[in-house]
Amino acid sequence: MSSLLKSSPTTSNDDLVERGQNRYKQRLASIFEPSHLGEFVAVEPDSGQYFLGSTASAALVAAHAALPNNLFYLTRVGRETAHTVGGHATRIR
Repeated sequence: MSSLLKSSPTTSNDDLVERGQNRYKQRLASIFEPSHLGEFVAVEPDSGQYFLGSTASAALVAAHAALPNNLFYLTRVGRETAHTVGGHATRIR
């Protein structure tokens, strides 16, 4: 479902994922899903800033360049998970 660019001892990964999922589902999914299916989006959960990319790396590199000290929630537009391994969906952190 998600990936984190980096982690911080003061921010629980589960909390970041939950906040990122909520931000994506409530505000961004309806914007991206009609025309960006399969692309990746890195979301900064607190500000709502987002960065689209054709790959996970592209989205995260753009996010980190703009906000180098922030954490990001990564998801794939229109999918339940960002990546699959061996044909099975997995959570990547």
